[in-house]
Amino acid sequence: MSKTLENLKEAFAGESQANRKYLAFAQKADTEGLPQVAKLFRAAAEAETIHAHAHLRLMKGIGSTEDNLKAAIEGETFEFKSMYPDMMEDAKAEGENAVLRYFGFANEAEKVHAELYSAALEKMDQFEETEYWVCGVCGHTHAGPRPEGKCPICGAAPKAYFEVK
Repeated sequence: MSKTLENLKEAFAGESQANRKYLAFAQKADTEGLPQVAKLFRAAAEAETIHAHAHLRLMKGIGSTEDNLKAAIEGETFEFKSMYPDMMEDAKAEGENAVLRYFGFANEAEKVHAELYSAALEKMDQFEETEYWVCGVCGHTHAGPRPEGKCPICGAAPKAYFEVK
C-alpha cells in the first residue's frame, strides 16, 4: 500500500471520529444550556464530514450501490463475528462490565444491520418503501411500523426509538 493511501485511510478515520465526537460535544453543550457552542460543534462536525467523504472518494471507497451494500454487509459481519466478540472477551477479563454489556448490545445490533443490508441487496431493484427506527440506547434498527414494546436488544422503553429520515 502506498504512503498516500495509508495517509488517506488515517485521515478518513480521524475526520470520521472527529465528526462523531463533535456531535457528542454538541449534545453536551445543549444540555448545559450553551446553544451557540453546540452550534459551533455541529458546524465543525459537518466540515469533518466533508473532509471524510472527500478522503473516501479519493481512496475509491465508494462504489455502485450493489458494491456498497456488499461492503456494508462485510463490515457489519466482521464486527459481529470478530471485532465485538474479541472486545467482549477483553472487557470481561478486565472486569469492565458496563463496557461488556454495551459491546454486547452493539454486537447484536450489527447482526441486524447485516440482515437489513442483505435484504436490501436481494431486493435492490424492487425494494419496498419502509420506515427505519433506531433505538437511541443500543442502535438496534427496526424496519417497518414503529415498534411496540421494549427494544429486543437492550430493553429500552419504546420512547427510546426514533425514526431515521
